[in-house]
Amino acid sequence: MSHVPRAAMPPILPDNTPPFAVDEPAIKPPVQPAPTGIARRATRLNEWMRRYSWAVAMTVAIVITVGGLIILESGRMRIASEYETALEAKGATTQLSMLAADIASLTADERGFALKADGAYQSHFRDATARVRRTLAWLDAYYRRIGDDTALASFAQIRAAADAAIAQGTARLTNPPSDAAARNRTLALPPDTSATLDAALALLRLNEEQRAQHALDASRADQRISTLCVAALCALNIVLFILLFRNLGIQLDKQARVQKALITQQEELDNLVFARTRQLEALAWHLQSVSENEKTELARELHDELGSILTASKMDVAWVRGKLKDSEPAMAEKLARALGNLDQGIALKRRIIEDMRPTVLANFGLVTALRSLVDEAAQRNGWSVEFDLPGEDMKLGEAVEIALFRVAQETLTNAAKYARASRIRVALTIDEANVSLSITDDGIGIRPQDLKRTQTHGLVGMRQRVSARGGRFEIERAAPRGTAISVSMPRERSADAPIAEPSA
Repeated sequence: MSHVPRAAMPPILPDNTPPFAVDEPAIKPPVQPAPTGIARRATRLNEWMRRYSWAVAMTVAIVITVGGLIILESGRMRIASEYETALEAKGATTQLSMLAADIASLTADERGFALKADGAYQSHFRDATARVRRTLAWLDAYYRRIGDDTALASFAQIRAAADAAIAQGTARLTNPPSDAAARNRTLALPPDTSATLDAALALLRLNEEQRAQHALDASRADQRISTLCVAALCALNIVLFILLFRNLGIQLDKQARVQKALITQQEELDNLVFARTRQLEALAWHLQSVSENEKTELARELHDELGSILTASKMDVAWVRGKLKDSEPAMAEKLARALGNLDQGIALKRRIIEDMRPTVLANFGLVTALRSLVDEAAQRNGWSVEFDLPGEDMKLGEAVEIALFRVAQETLTNAAKYARASRIRVALTIDEANVSLSITDDGIGIRPQDLKRTQTHGLVGMRQRVSARGGRFEIERAAPRGTAISVSMPRERSADAPIAEPSA
């Protein structure tokens, strides 16, 4: 044993030292300072705003719209209330004017009746009295509703004067004076009472007109405010929607770019998968070709080498047995058993060679090889067989024949293991362009979940073998039971050679 000098031996490294250590650079890159809490919060806020700005804008727009609607509704209610106030004030002014006219009519009726005792004056006086009382009742309810104490005090004076005038006129029209002096006193109305009543009515009318004008001015101001609010609301919503649609456009553009990048990446992945698939197909076909070649070489060596050895051994043992048959019966019996074992070995050798490289296929063709293969499988498993094969063998090409024979071999093996069938049908159809093979059994049938399994190497191998030759492989449950396998592939392929491995 040669010894390595100590100086040439590599240094022993500690357990935690990597086998290939790389020196660290002398100058390290500057360390970036860690972001502060405020910077992190600002970054998170900016990220949140970029992500949810459309939601914030939509929420703000909804809030502003609802708030604007509330403001507009309250303004509308104020305007309606102010218009109602103005209408009531105008109505009160009208009622005061009617009250003044009716009181003047009472005085006129009273004087006319004093000049001439006519019943028409009494009837007109009663109608005027009724109108005056209704007007006074309406005005009393109106002033009490609005709560104007000053106007209510003035109205109390007017009401007292009106009641006094009605009572005095009623008394005079009921008991008119008999002499001329009394009638003259009736015609003379105290000037201070009439002036006070007219002044009070004029003051109330003026107050109601001012009230109506104030209410109208307030309603116009509210209308202007409502108009400004609507304009501001519309402008703000327009700005928000512009920002929203701008952000939406940015998001759509970003999404389009991302989608385009995804499509490009998907195309690249598809191309890569296609290239890798072609490489795997080429590799599978190469492995199948290598396997078939190795089987051929092994079958040839078994036939030539092992076959000659077994045949020579059999001949020698038979010669020795013939010499010892009479003198040594026990040894002859042992040698006879050895000859039987040699015959079994020779038969096993032939069966192995036939499985590796069927001589029937090489010598007679696919039709005869299929018939022989199916007959042997039927004898071993007790099947009844139905053939639909061409009458004569046709040369299809070595690769095509091997592929179809291996598919039939694997199918019969699976049927013997799993199908529990009693009947097998084999059909082969050959035309100018394609060759089709169909094998059907009446067993339990393949399960749907087994069709999707990737661990079923037999099915995968058959499918790969057929697809490598540009063919189509199908397997399905037969009706009413059983499994049907069909293969179709071109009769000839360019140069009939293995598929070239595509460049990466």
